[in-house]
Amino acid sequence: MKRLFSVAISLGVLLLGNIAAAADKLHVVATTPDLAEFAKRIGGDLVDVNALATGVEDIHAVPMRPSFAVLLNRADMVVLQGLEIEHAFLPALLEAARNPKIVRDADGYIDCSKYVSVLDVPTRIDRALGDQHPMGNPHYNLDPVAMKEAARAMEEGFAHNYPEHESTFKTNLAALQADLDKNIARWEREAAPLKGKKIVSYHPDMVYFADRFGMETAGTIEIRAGIDPTPGHIEDLIDHMRRDKTDIVVRERHYPAGLAETIAQRTGARLVELPVMVHGVPEATNYVGLIDYDLHAMLKAAQGGG
Repeated sequence: MKRLFSVAISLGVLLLGNIAAAADKLHVVATTPDLAEFAKRIGGDLVDVNALATGVEDIHAVPMRPSFAVLLNRADMVVLQGLEIEHAFLPALLEAARNPKIVRDADGYIDCSKYVSVLDVPTRIDRALGDQHPMGNPHYNLDPVAMKEAARAMEEGFAHNYPEHESTFKTNLAALQADLDKNIARWEREAAPLKGKKIVSYHPDMVYFADRFGMETAGTIEIRAGIDPTPGHIEDLIDHMRRDKTDIVVRERHYPAGLAETIAQRTGARLVELPVMVHGVPEATNYVGLIDYDLHAMLKAAQGGG
């Protein structure tokens, strides 16, 4: 399968890789729709932006498609969430794309985690353990303050590659960050009832969100990031949740529903089903809509709503 995929990608690049780009656009490929939105807002009319993930997938397992290699072959810059969150798909796609401008450590390879204060950094890095978070928790996109730092890294990368447009990028970044600041102030006011609420999620997607809005993470349904739960782990988790009086179980919408629902029922916790990227639900048409959706769903659960 891997060989067939490589052949398909190579054919796609050979057949389509020479399609002429519009002369007045810089081609940017973002790994997520969240970053694609920010890239469009920072680049404005100067950029044409495509996202690899659609928002409904597990970001650790975005399906690799030959068309992605074609996009990357034509890209002037690639922007990624970083911290190895794209490890399962991006390195192979970059290799297949044969574009020296965007290989790792090239100027066009823009890792947006550069200025993020990373949570849950392990003391031992060993992928043999199966952990999907070897560099620390990479799901910072659910913290709007961390995303301000991601936007700063993105603008810096754009300006480094195209210094002739630096003033435009900086102006657009300032507008984006001002919009985020306005909403962050509102979100922090609205989130006051969540302070001290204990949550369990399927995967550690919610760590930054919980930290930003004063919630306490009480464990995950997975044994650890990317490791499926065992019956023994679930029983231990349920016991812990009962003792700890955990308030909310979060099922990220790309994970199966049954187990999270059962755990919520057995512990008396409220079940909340949340998207973790833009376009993860129809209401989350942009980044502000994503945080609005997740925050309001959490508030409804915390206040006893269904």
